[in-house]
Amino acid sequence: MYIHLLNMNRSPSPVLPCMCANLRRAARAVTQLYEEELRPTGLRSTQFTILQTLSIAGNATQGRLGELLSMDSTSLTRTLAIMSRHGWIEKRRGKDRREWRLGLSKGGENQLNAALPYWENAQSRLRQVFGRSQVSELTRLTNDVTNAVAGLAANQSGDA
Repeated sequence: MYIHLLNMNRSPSPVLPCMCANLRRAARAVTQLYEEELRPTGLRSTQFTILQTLSIAGNATQGRLGELLSMDSTSLTRTLAIMSRHGWIEKRRGKDRREWRLGLSKGGENQLNAALPYWENAQSRLRQVFGRSQVSELTRLTNDVTNAVAGLAANQSGDA
């Protein structure tokens, strides 16, 4: 199979013909930046994102948290177990006894607040490279992609 890679000689990262490959590569590069900044806090970028999401969304079921993060159940379960051992999240009974709701513990709030300056450093570094308007546009665009793909998946599962 022949794949033409555009601008391969001029760019250290060639434009790949696959949207998935380009988005995943960009996500890995950005993740590495955040991991580097967050390292002094002992938080991984995924853990920070979960703390931040729970801070914004409030209590949520694991299923809802997975939806908000577009994260598979296995990875989320593993990460939540680690975070629970650290005392950063707490489980509360939901409206019915089968439901568990996850929320930030006091330790989780403290961890999030301690990590915010490091997270802001990563944000600032990206704003320096791209400028505020391009960062805002990229944030909007990636959110649009997430919502559109989630809609495609929902429509496909509804057709089955």
